[in-house]
Amino acid sequence: MLYPLIYAVASAAVLYLIYRRFQRRISISRVRGPPAASWLYGNWLELMDCPAAEADFRWQAEYGGVIRVTAPLGESRLMISDPKAMQYVYHTASYRFTKPAGRQSIFRSLFGSGLTNVEGDDHRRARKIMLPGFGGPESRAYLPIFFSSVGKVAQKWEDMIATDEKQTTVVSIPRWVSRATLDAIGEAAFDYQFGAVDDSGNALAESYNNMFFNMFGIPTPGSILSIGLIDEIPLAVTNFVLKYFRSKRLSRADEATTLSTEISRTLVEEKTAALLADKGRRDVMSLLVKANHSENPKARLTEKELLGQMNTIILAGHETTANTLSFAFFELCKHQDIQTRLRAEIRSMGKTGSDYTSSDFDNMPYLTAFIKETLRFHPIVYNTFRVALENDVLPLLDPITTETGEVLNELPIPKGTKIITSIAAYNRNKLIFGDDAHVFNPDRWLRKNPPKGLVSLGVYGSLFTFVGGSRSCIGWRFAVLELHAFLIELVGKFEFEFTEDGGASAFRREACNLMTPTMESDRAKGSQLPVRVRMARHEEA
Repeated sequence: MLYPLIYAVASAAVLYLIYRRFQRRISISRVRGPPAASWLYGNWLELMDCPAAEADFRWQAEYGGVIRVTAPLGESRLMISDPKAMQYVYHTASYRFTKPAGRQSIFRSLFGSGLTNVEGDDHRRARKIMLPGFGGPESRAYLPIFFSSVGKVAQKWEDMIATDEKQTTVVSIPRWVSRATLDAIGEAAFDYQFGAVDDSGNALAESYNNMFFNMFGIPTPGSILSIGLIDEIPLAVTNFVLKYFRSKRLSRADEATTLSTEISRTLVEEKTAALLADKGRRDVMSLLVKANHSENPKARLTEKELLGQMNTIILAGHETTANTLSFAFFELCKHQDIQTRLRAEIRSMGKTGSDYTSSDFDNMPYLTAFIKETLRFHPIVYNTFRVALENDVLPLLDPITTETGEVLNELPIPKGTKIITSIAAYNRNKLIFGDDAHVFNPDRWLRKNPPKGLVSLGVYGSLFTFVGGSRSCIGWRFAVLELHAFLIELVGKFEFEFTEDGGASAFRREACNLMTPTMESDRAKGSQLPVRVRMARHEEA
C-alpha cells in the first residue's frame, strides 16, 4: 500500500507543478544562469552537495547579482545578491514575499509556531510582543551572564591543561561553545540553568548537538530531490507526508523539541505564578508571560505560540552563535598574526570578564572588526528563501543582460516565483567590501573608508548576516555582545592552533541549512573543529 500511495502523491505533485507553470504569462526564463545538470535535479545537486555557498560564489562571479537557477523538474527560480533587489524583497515589500509554505511547514512541525515560522499579521503581532526583550538596554544587561557562561568553559580548559604533562589539550570547539551558548540563552531568556557546560550528559544539549547536520547534512540524491520539490507541491500534500511518513532525519529534532517544550511549559507555569505574586523577573520569558496577561488581545500569544517562541529562541539563540564562534576560532588558528594582535588588544584593557561593560567594546576596535569580518565571511544562515505572492517587479542596482541581449534595470517576476537570497554572496560583493572581498581581513573595517552599504539593507555593519527589514533577527544585539564576551574571555587566556593532523584545508563549510564546520576526511561525524589549546604567554601583552 505504501509505494502506490507515494507514487500517486508524487504524480499529483508533478501534474500540479506543470499546470501552474503553464498558467504563467510573465517569465524569468531569459535571465542568465548556470546550465542544469539534468531535468530531474536541475542545479540542486551542485547547490546542495558542495561546501556552503561555493556554488553561489561561482555563479555570482559569472552571472552577477540576479541568476536563474533550475530546480528539480525544470522549475526556474531566482538567486539574488543584488542589494537593491534584496532591499525591495526584505524592506519595501517584505510581506509580499513570504517564506515558502513547504519549508515553513517542515520547520513549524519541528519547532512550533515561533517567530521564524509564521507570516503576515501573526508575524507582526509576535514580533511586536517579543522586541522589548531584545532591545539595546536589555541585551547589555545580559553581559554578566555571557561572561559567566564562557568563564565556566575557560575554567574547564584550565583544569584540563593543568593535568597534562605538556600543559596543553585538544578540544572540539563546536561542542564546547554550543553548550556555553545554550547555558547563556537559558539564563538570559528564561532565568533557567540548563547546566550544559557542567553536565557532559545533558539531555537537551545532546539533542541539539549536530541537529541540523543530522537533518540536512550529506544529503542523498533522493533527499535533495525531496527538498527541491517541497515548495512545489500543494501544502496539504506536504502536511500529509510530514504527519504520516516522518523521516528518520527529522526524529532528532523531534526529540529536542519535545524536551524544550516540556521545560518551557514548566517555566510558563512558574513565571505566571511569579507574575501573579508580583515577583516577575526581567528575562525574556517573563516579559512574554507578562504580555500575555494584557487586556489587549493583540498583545497576547496563544499557549501554542508562546511555546513555539521558546523553542525558536533556544534554537536560534545558541546554535547560530555557537557556529559563528567555531568559524571565528578557525580563522584565529589559520591566521596566528590576527590571533596575537587580538589578544594584545584584549589584554591592553587590563580587565577581567566581570569588569567589562558594553561601553568598553567601543575601545576595542580590532575585536569589533574581527567579529564583523567573521560575520561577513562566515554567515551561518547563508541562504534565505522567499516566494512572490503576486506579480511584481524587482528593481536592480546593477543592470542585467538577458540571454537575448536585452539590458534590464528592473526585472518583472510572476506570482509564485521562488527566490533564493544568497547572504553569503552579498557579503562578498566587491562593490561594497572591496576587491579583496574573498579574503578574510578584519582590517577592512578599520580603513579610512570602511565598507558601507550601497542601499539601506542589514542591521549591523552593512552586512546581511542578520537579514534585514521586518524579518531581521531580533536577537542581533544579543548575539554581537555574546560574541564579544566569549572572544575576550577565551582569546585573552588561551592560544589556539590546528592539531597536527588538521590544517585549514582539512575543514569544510558544511551546507546543512545552517553552515557548520566539518572535517573533509570524516564528514559523517558532523560538526567538528579540533584545536590544540594552551595557556597564553603573558609576554605578548
